[in-house]
Amino acid sequence: MIETGRLILRPWRDADRDAFAEVNAHPDVGRWLAGVLDRAQSDAMVDRLQRHQAEHGFCFFAAERKADGRLIGAIGAQRFADDLPEPGEIELGWRLHPEVQGQGLATEGAQAVRDWVFATQDAGQVLAITAETNLTSQAVMRKIGMVRDPDADFDHPRLAADHPLRRHVLFRIRRWGSSRRRAPRRSPCGPWPCRR
Repeated sequence: MIETGRLILRPWRDADRDAFAEVNAHPDVGRWLAGVLDRAQSDAMVDRLQRHQAEHGFCFFAAERKADGRLIGAIGAQRFADDLPEPGEIELGWRLHPEVQGQGLATEGAQAVRDWVFATQDAGQVLAITAETNLTSQAVMRKIGMVRDPDADFDHPRLAADHPLRRHVLFRIRRWGSSRRRAPRRSPCGPWPCRR
């Protein structure tokens, strides 16, 4: 479990399925995720996330709001599949109900997951991907210190060639860039030892 000021990120429970299906059925959520999901597709996603948690120890966690215990979506990390860039690397991701968007919860949760990954996993970097036109998610990535790698832009293999969201961008942050690890200090004298 990962806890922030306003969120609890935790493993999935069967009781979460109704609320998560509501998130996945919302058109504003489906807008950036190649369409809305019906109940069976939403439940299948929870099943996949539970399997990922069992195998790797983490997933896109259930995101619960502390104030009222409401499930508002998913925030977490998962391993890239073999058909995505840099397979096996850890990806940050989030999917929140539109009613809570714009409150900084995605940034708060993603930052906590980023730090958790660097503190507990043997990962030299953390990645995030989104559609090229999804500027809102890209803003969250930048807020948590991620940088776009323009050489890594790609066409998502699971979307049709004419799909408007097919072009994706990739952001990354190296281990030293997390708030738990700082970049090595540079000597004011450059590569040479300073003389007193």
